[in-house]
Amino acid sequence: MKHADNLALLAKEETALQGTTDRVIESGRCCGMEISVEITKVMRISRQQSRVQIMMRQKQLKNVKYINCLCNVITNDTRFTREIKSRISITKAAFIKKRDLSPSKLELKLRKKLVMDYILTITVYGAETWTFSKVGEKYLEFFDVWCWRRMKNQLDRSCEK
Repeated sequence: MKHADNLALLAKEETALQGTTDRVIESGRCCGMEISVEITKVMRISRQQSRVQIMMRQKQLKNVKYINCLCNVITNDTRFTREIKSRISITKAAFIKKRDLSPSKLELKLRKKLVMDYILTITVYGAETWTFSKVGEKYLEFFDVWCWRRMKNQLDRSCEK
């Protein structure tokens, strides 16, 4: 059996999506591929929250509020708060793991450049597709302050030694 992953189907109407889903299932069968009902999910992207009823082999597909796709979080409410939180979490882990930013090894100017080029670019990856809200902007501001404060604390600790 062949295996494919991460197929996204888009439609303006539920009936059109059901028809497209049925055609994909049939095309897959012709090629010897099966779509798993258990892991296939459906999501309506709209400010009005309502469920979508798409059937596959007489079973209704699971409705979800968000999907992680290619390191991005796509939500059903068209807001990007969850994506921003996810990016900040990934970046914090990278920042903590990156021990090259310790004050004893590098001068301040180079550490600042590393934070700007390495750490903050991870955070805003994909930001050109985001619709910013006050909440999202606050999360990014708090994270920016967290990075600089952490670097200052490292510098203070190294000066004490």
